[in-house]
Amino acid sequence: MNEAVAVQPRKFWMRWRVRTGYPVAMLYLLLATPTNHWIALGGGIAGLGLIIRAIAAGHLRKDRELATTGPYARTRNPLYLGSLFLAIGFAIAGHSWWAGGLVLVYFGVFYYAVMRNEEADLRARFGVIYDQYAARVPLFLPNFFDSGHVAPADIAPERAFSWAQYRRNREYKALIGAIAGLAVVWLRMWLHQHYGY
Repeated sequence: MNEAVAVQPRKFWMRWRVRTGYPVAMLYLLLATPTNHWIALGGGIAGLGLIIRAIAAGHLRKDRELATTGPYARTRNPLYLGSLFLAIGFAIAGHSWWAGGLVLVYFGVFYYAVMRNEEADLRARFGVIYDQYAARVPLFLPNFFDSGHVAPADIAPERAFSWAQYRRNREYKALIGAIAGLAVVWLRMWLHQHYGY
């Protein structure tokens, strides 16, 4: 397979993940039957996802080096693991099997493909270093029963968690987006309670 052909699937999944996300969100809101209880419960789980993403973003130096410290020592995709908790949180907040199922199917289809595409990019970029890392660390679900990726004992301070790196990766946008999303779910509940929508 030549490089031009390989790039096409990557572009396809990245492009359609965003384009499909908007109608999925609209359909989710139409199907959702949220209550204060379920919004609070879902919001707590989404909050856990935000924490996971924040920790991962504080270790990620995009386009500079392969991230292998912090949560990257246990899973190769901690950002997407955090996104899964966000998706589960919104699925619960919507208080509807149909709405929740829709969100989780969307996540499963698109994020698995995106993870595989990014894995191919990293393998092409870092070669054997990535192969050695991937042999020790699972693609998605973290492994807490193995030693994981062992970083050197004299790890440089700049490879530890950094709030500056968190901001540089603009991970605060996920926090803003989650708050805005939960506010829209709450508004959906309020409109239904007061106007029957």
